Amino acid sequence: MQEIMTLIQDPAAWVALITLVVMEVVLGIDNLIFISILTNKLPPEHRERARKIGIGLALVMRLALLGTVAWIVQLTEPLFTAFGHGFSWKDLILIAGGLFLVWKATKEIHHTVDPVDHQEDFIATSATTGFASAIGQILLLDLVFSVDSIITAVGMTPHLPIMVIAVIAAVTVMLVAANPLANFIERNPTIVMLALAFLLMIGTTLIAEGMGFHVPKGYVYAAMAFSALVEVLNMFARNARKRKREGAH
Repeated sequence: MQEIMTLIQDPAAWVALITLVVMEVVLGIDNLIFISILTNKLPPEHRERARKIGIGLALVMRLALLGTVAWIVQLTEPLFTAFGHGFSWKDLILIAGGLFLVWKATKEIHHTVDPVDHQEDFIATSATTGFASAIGQILLLDLVFSVDSIITAVGMTPHLPIMVIAVIAAVTVMLVAANPLANFIERNPTIVMLALAFLLMIGTTLIAEGMGFHVPKGYVYAAMAFSALVEVLNMFARNARKRKREGAH
């Protein structure tokens, strides 16, 4: 309790908290896009529950990892060396998660471009199996993003209460934004392709990070923001043309 009171009175702790909350929210965008795309493939009655479960698992996982900060820090210690790079558990987790994201995004892009090939498989898949599969995939990516998120938090502040508050705040933002984002993606088919391209880029970035190539996150998110802005302008242009055609009739 004394430590918390000391942190409350420390301006540097408030700055660290605000910075970490913003960082955690930004890092959570990747996870949220994946959850939105994955749950939109479920029957409508299961989507919201799957999102809440997926985001709830992310919170539980991150808080559990915060409880083992000393062990988390050890994940960055090299296990073996290959290609001139010392691979740690963190690197292996990032590579595995990146490969999964690249595979999943590529598969979804193929399904979006040529849905006829997958129509029979979709009909044959039961809602229960689809729900369980979605939760399993969300859990896998939650683990990857949680490890990356917690290691980032540990690198920014040594105070556990600040990390806990930042994680809870970030996951709360994810929970509030999940349904609006998923609904927006579902209503705009071109956004789906853009979001899948984001996942493909994020997966490639995770693989590069795991292989020892540092990719500044600012560049990645700047590219994502620019692409999203271009797509928003395209949406405005399409809506304007649609209103013009309707006015002509």
